[in-house]
Amino acid sequence: MTKLSVNINKIATLRNSRGGNVPNVLQFAKDVQRFGAQGVTIHPRPDERHIRYQDAYDLKTEVYTEYNIEGNPIDSFMELVLKIKPTQVTLVPDADNAITSNAGWDTIKHKNFLMDIIKEFKQNNIRTSIFVDPVLKQIEGAKETGTDRIELYTEVFAHQYSLENKDAIKPYAECAELANTLGLGINAGHDLSLENIEFFKEHIPNLLEVSIGHALIAESLYLGIENVIQMYLHKLQ
Repeated sequence: MTKLSVNINKIATLRNSRGGNVPNVLQFAKDVQRFGAQGVTIHPRPDERHIRYQDAYDLKTEVYTEYNIEGNPIDSFMELVLKIKPTQVTLVPDADNAITSNAGWDTIKHKNFLMDIIKEFKQNNIRTSIFVDPVLKQIEGAKETGTDRIELYTEVFAHQYSLENKDAIKPYAECAELANTLGLGINAGHDLSLENIEFFKEHIPNLLEVSIGHALIAESLYLGIENVIQMYLHKLQ
């Protein structure tokens, strides 16, 4: 089945909005794993407006499934990841002031930069993934960087699916087929939800992992976190 990695940034956002340590990010990470999630994702940003760098270090001993750290490979991020050595690092080209990730890498323009970053992570036995738009030439470019996996940026799909345009899956399916041919592992994330996840998985061959945060946490406000994780696992089988 496709693995579910729960992005816990929103839990940190809620904690930070009040001060103190409620909700407890470490406990939440332990709980989502206990409820069946096969991974925990965080995306620390330089201003630490949600996940703090110290959270990333503290989570190292609490994540016993797959630990995925996302972010733009600036110096402080590189230092963090190389010290923690998570299961996977996902490289995302987001600006410092971005509310959320909003585009994939130009793997052709930034090929040499990505090659150097990926080489360093792989030398430290950290699996690498890079955030990409569903464009065939960008998948080909990703292969040239030496990355282990790609993460398909799914915001466009999710938006079009909500408008009942199911043809929006086509470029993602085509890119997945190419990635499989090239030997790249496939992850996906951004605005995936209980509404669209099953359809997405059915059309993406060999989808290894999805990272879901905002929708999953919002759905859990109504349905409960343990129940929501089980619902995702059922749809990802």
